[in-house]
Amino acid sequence: MKKVTLFPAWRGAGEGHGWGWAQCVRWEAGEGGPSWGLECPLWCVLCRGGKERLKQACQRGRGALCLPADMLSLRLPQLFDIHQVPKVFREDGIMSGYRHPRSSALDCILSSFQMTNETVNIWTHFLPTWYFLWRFSMLCSTLDFLTESYTWPLLVYMLMICLYPFTSSCAHTFSTMSAEARHICYFFDYGALSLYSLGCAITYGSYVMPDCWVNSWLHQHFATIAIGNSLFCTSMSCYSRFVELQFPQKSKVLRTSAFVVPFLFDSFPLFFRLLSCCWGSCSPSEALASHSYHLLFAFLTCFLFASHLPERLAPGRFDYIGHSHQLFHICAVVGTHFQMEAVLTDMASRKDWLTSHSVLPSFLGTMGVLALGILLNLGIIGVFSACLPRMPRQSTSASSGAHLHQE
Repeated sequence: MKKVTLFPAWRGAGEGHGWGWAQCVRWEAGEGGPSWGLECPLWCVLCRGGKERLKQACQRGRGALCLPADMLSLRLPQLFDIHQVPKVFREDGIMSGYRHPRSSALDCILSSFQMTNETVNIWTHFLPTWYFLWRFSMLCSTLDFLTESYTWPLLVYMLMICLYPFTSSCAHTFSTMSAEARHICYFFDYGALSLYSLGCAITYGSYVMPDCWVNSWLHQHFATIAIGNSLFCTSMSCYSRFVELQFPQKSKVLRTSAFVVPFLFDSFPLFFRLLSCCWGSCSPSEALASHSYHLLFAFLTCFLFASHLPERLAPGRFDYIGHSHQLFHICAVVGTHFQMEAVLTDMASRKDWLTSHSVLPSFLGTMGVLALGILLNLGIIGVFSACLPRMPRQSTSASSGAHLHQE
């Protein structure tokens, strides 16, 4: 019996033709052999040699189909083991599933639909982007972001929680186009996280600040200090890539510190509120419960980022599913969800008190601060990107050609 494959049935161009629902295409099996076919709504049966015949059909009808004749030659990118890729592309404890270090943009996009060691990283931030965009659209239908200044800090925050997972997903998708492209992709990833920390500071300063700190010096300068933290975060994390190959431990400490410092500063008012409740000077609330969950997932995120567990304990076992960066992404997104719920609750429950005891947020103090942060961070990314040609050349691994010539 001959092996068969299913394809859509094409009835030709012209009026009344096109893709058929009640007619199939019959292909001859060979000289003097029986013809094969199948009467079904959408599918036709191709026997031996059917692939070539379908290519010919596509060639004859591609004016109507608008499909290239080589539509069947598209293949998913080849994958490599850790010893086959340059050192700059390697990850601790990940032994296989690496993409080609000179992938095209199309290969990078196709690889997101292929099981590689980056696939889950891509989707664990791409899908949440759409969730946060959906929540943002719901808020746009219920709040007046254009004229009500009290909502402007929330607007900044929602923009940032949509930006950082999308930027991360793009960075993981296109990071194998070249060694230089990898660095630039992650520069933007770090910049987006830095701006997210700035958005958190603007929001916390407006909605989360303890009652006794409202109108204090720290409250009035909270966003200004956060701009400095944002620049420190982007600069330090970008610089850490320049020393990563020669001093990997130093690089890890620098990069972790770059994100921990803004987080601790942003969360300082929250820590005070939680400790005050523990001492009995406030009553528990729904907002503080959500804030607590956010802090729990934030600490898990930091632990996973710094520890490289579980793949460090079993190299090669978690190459595709379950390694620390995937868990790091999931914890970060879940933590952001709880943070968003806490901010929304604080914003609604404290509105009357905050509007009567403090100055309403200004456009300059919210969108203006964000715009300044974006410009300064883009400048830092530009400076570090311009310095990449002077980076130690071992980052591109001169031996990569020898490893990959067999593909």
